[in-house]
Amino acid sequence: MITASIVLYNTKNEQLDAVIKSYTAGSGRKLFLIDNSPERNLHAESYVGDSVEYIFNNANIGYGAAHNIGIKKAIEVGSAYHLVLNPDLRFEPEVIDQLKEYADRHADVVYMLPKVLYPNGEIQYLCKLLPTPADLIFRRFLPKTKSVVERNERYELRMFGYDKIINPPCLSGCFMFLRVDTLKEHDLSFDDRYFMYCEDFDLMRRLHKYGKTIFYPYVSIIHDHAHESYKNKKMLKLHIKSAIRYFNKFGWLRDPERNRWNKEILNEIAKLC
Repeated sequence: MITASIVLYNTKNEQLDAVIKSYTAGSGRKLFLIDNSPERNLHAESYVGDSVEYIFNNANIGYGAAHNIGIKKAIEVGSAYHLVLNPDLRFEPEVIDQLKEYADRHADVVYMLPKVLYPNGEIQYLCKLLPTPADLIFRRFLPKTKSVVERNERYELRMFGYDKIINPPCLSGCFMFLRVDTLKEHDLSFDDRYFMYCEDFDLMRRLHKYGKTIFYPYVSIIHDHAHESYKNKKMLKLHIKSAIRYFNKFGWLRDPERNRWNKEILNEIAKLC
């Protein structure tokens, strides 16, 4: 069985329809709609049935904490793989089938991310080095000088062309294809002290200790990424708060694990190129 969770917060009906249609088109799949909205989402509830469960939290408990409900349920029902999905995604049903087929043949893979595209077809560069504080500060706040752009392109690992399988230590959390046995065996879930932002980086590096976290470019999805923290001061404050929590946890200047894994992925890419 494959399960998935989508966290809702005043989610637009057309977005919800698109992602549910994308996911539930295949057989043997169960979906958990976990609603952090202030009021029940009647449109979401209309999907409830044998393959869709709706959970209303009656509070905004945070992104990671809500997805942890889905992860717990995936373990309870004995799912082989669990997907953490953003509500602003669209993809063809065979995407999940191909990811499953690859994961079935490679038991050391604990996470997979397909190629992610903007609606206009441009690539979203979501493979990354584990960030340093400077990486996040430079890309967000400094003018786009040549040196800043070059540093950001290195941080986003653009040099490998996004057309090969690689094993980076940091990937986006917009679409997380997770091996449930690994989550269960090592008691892994989102750190719910993050309300929003950086919880995916945190979980990703903990997963990377136990297996490969793969970028798989041979299937693609569409992500209507809005860059909310670039437009909304409240979201920017949440992003900064989460980044501080992340670096307090793993290290600001001294992070030997970051140094080792970033060196490993850069060496891997150098061999491919």
